[in-house]
Amino acid sequence: MSELGFLEMLLDGASVEWMPLGDIAQYSKTRISSEHLDKTNYVGVDNLLQNRAGRVDSSYVPTSGNLTEYRASDILIGNIRPYLRKIWLADRTGGTNGDVLVIHPTDDVVNPRYLYQVLTDEKFFEFNIQHSKGAKMPRGSKPEIIRYPVPVPCPDDPKKSRDIQSEIVRILESFTELTAELTAELTAELKARSKQYNYYRDQLLSFEGCDVDWKPLDEIGEFIRGKRFTKADYVDDGVDVIHYGEIYTRYGVYASQVFSQVSKDLAESLKYAEPGDVILTDVGETVDEVGKAVAWLGDSKVAIHDHCYAFRHKLNPKYVAYCMQASSFITKKSKYVARTKVNTLLIKAFGKAEIPVPCPDDSEKSLEEQARIVAILDKFDTLTTSLSEGLPREIKLRQQQYEYYRDLLLSFPKSEEAA
Repeated sequence: MSELGFLEMLLDGASVEWMPLGDIAQYSKTRISSEHLDKTNYVGVDNLLQNRAGRVDSSYVPTSGNLTEYRASDILIGNIRPYLRKIWLADRTGGTNGDVLVIHPTDDVVNPRYLYQVLTDEKFFEFNIQHSKGAKMPRGSKPEIIRYPVPVPCPDDPKKSRDIQSEIVRILESFTELTAELTAELTAELKARSKQYNYYRDQLLSFEGCDVDWKPLDEIGEFIRGKRFTKADYVDDGVDVIHYGEIYTRYGVYASQVFSQVSKDLAESLKYAEPGDVILTDVGETVDEVGKAVAWLGDSKVAIHDHCYAFRHKLNPKYVAYCMQASSFITKKSKYVARTKVNTLLIKAFGKAEIPVPCPDDSEKSLEEQARIVAILDKFDTLTTSLSEGLPREIKLRQQQYEYYRDLLLSFPKSEEAA
């Protein structure tokens, strides 16, 4: 069924008027004393949740003064970056602060739950971000937000308008519930598979009763420290680089492409990892983050930040990276982390950490065994982390399917004036 056909059937000949938000709602004009607030009805940006997930109880409640009041069926929107996509349809009376906007519907023809669905659409968030103002912590523009165009089916026939809105709300809320249920099931399955994967990886790499030699890293290879670059050096077309922060957040066990580049003017001053090196971080907010490793499998060298080391060796690079993920290795590694203000890897001592080298007296056979283990672990890794093949892809597809049907239900035709 085409989008136009679906909407035509839903509207059944009714026209759609695109009305400025300010014509059907206004910002809250009432105040509430802090005496009437507690953790269940005070809302700040911290206890609004991302991804339209509502709110949780607040860990902080003001104890003096009057705050902006909200009531059941009002819509609360985070009004400071990076919280501009936080939104909640209130189900109670309470108070909030200046970092949250309270949209209060004023026209009976508009169903507040329908208005909430319109304002949770990505188009509204993009509009809000586009018009936000300020340098360090931009805020949404209240005058622009109140001008946001809202599609209202046949406003001159309130009963028919409310019936159409109710049908849209019914479909979207049902689909939201179904998507949340499927996502929760897939997430639970992913968690179970990840636990299973960690168990088999640790078993494979324990080599109990096998021909294996546990060797210190500094006997197997050498560490080469990177060179500092900053965000100001980033460009769209330059030298491939890996920043230590990206190893925590964007890279898995191995990589052949980078996410960032810096100016070519820095090329001579940078330090590089070669293809086959394993790149490690030397700092982290937690001990587990320190020493996190990614095998570099790109075709050419890549520059690394000075909070990274390239470990150069002659083993299978993915095998080394997998060994550095094993629970037993992480336990050993923790002995070589200085727990100061920033957890830091003590690289000389870290060189004493051992990894298993199978068939140590036959390098060819050893590499064959490393490759066999890597092939097994790759399958588990794909299942639990891949955005193109594994369970994470299924979760992403469910979200994309939900967003497709949202667009289908909210893509009303626009007049030339409203477009």
